[in-house]
Amino acid sequence: MIMPKRLLSLDILRGITVAGMILVNNGYNQSFEMLQHSKWNGLTPCDLVFPFFLFIMGVTTYLSLSKSGFKKSPPVIWKVIRRTLLLFSIGLAINWLDHAIEGDLLCFGHLRVWAVLQRIALCYGIVSIFALTINHRWIVPTIIALLVAYTIILLWGNGYSEDESNILARIDRSLFGYEHLYHKSPVDPEGLLGTIPSVAHVLVGFYCGRLIKQREAVADKVLALFFLGATLSLSSYLLSYGLPLNKRIWSPSYVMVTCGMAASLLALLMTIIDIHGQRRWATVFHVFGINPLFLYVASEVFAILFSAWGVSETVYEAIHSVVIHPQSASLCYALSFVAFNFLLGYILYRLHLYIKL
Repeated sequence: MIMPKRLLSLDILRGITVAGMILVNNGYNQSFEMLQHSKWNGLTPCDLVFPFFLFIMGVTTYLSLSKSGFKKSPPVIWKVIRRTLLLFSIGLAINWLDHAIEGDLLCFGHLRVWAVLQRIALCYGIVSIFALTINHRWIVPTIIALLVAYTIILLWGNGYSEDESNILARIDRSLFGYEHLYHKSPVDPEGLLGTIPSVAHVLVGFYCGRLIKQREAVADKVLALFFLGATLSLSSYLLSYGLPLNKRIWSPSYVMVTCGMAASLLALLMTIIDIHGQRRWATVFHVFGINPLFLYVASEVFAILFSAWGVSETVYEAIHSVVIHPQSASLCYALSFVAFNFLLGYILYRLHLYIKL
């Protein structure tokens, strides 16, 4: 059986991930523990959404660049550079809007440098340039080298300490200054050094894209992804005894377990959707999956505006007057916000508009 030209299952996984990112970022007041990021070591469902997105980005980067045979022509390289700069700039603009909406227009002296889109931008740019310039037989050795090097940095630099002695915090403070960093914890969860394992993370997705592209039969693709997913998950479990799972520092064990789970989920969705044709249930996620970055950016902008204008508080209080339990009310608010962004995406979906960032 030959794989369809476009993998619907990949769009659906991306849609599930983006919807999940919007959901966990927009709980109001008191959220359920499973919808909060782990405080330090550990793993919650909330900790899966961002790494899943990076994994998917790796897969789609391989599939996209393979169309041109990975030729490093000036137009292709310029496209990569332009997209990297665009995503990074949008991330900075969102950080600026968070201050500007409160009247702090000239906040450049304390504007946060890093955030989700900035990390996405750097990882996309680095992996794309790697894909265009380095022989792909070096993918796995590069992943291993990056994770080993990062492990050494963590062990040598007090990388598991939840205080300002952590090397990730020290590097960010020395390069960017305290005012330009995340202030809710000593370690900026999207800081500079964490880009090292994140690039390895995207390269794992890139490798999975290669597995998908090189195999003809759908069953072979599914089997390869399941095997890789199981191997990574088991390896991360063993590694976590010395290097605990930790999203904030993007630990090597965290890279492996989240990539393993993402690969396994993609294989499962390929089985359900691309082999057995069970697709109707997935329309909601397809809407999020075809305009993923645009809808994520829109959700961040609307979240800032709704908070500043009092819309969030008004909607939450209306929900809370009916749903007394605070965590349940918070979840209902988050779901209503996801639904709002779905409506925006659905309009684009019906108009066949695809906004690529």
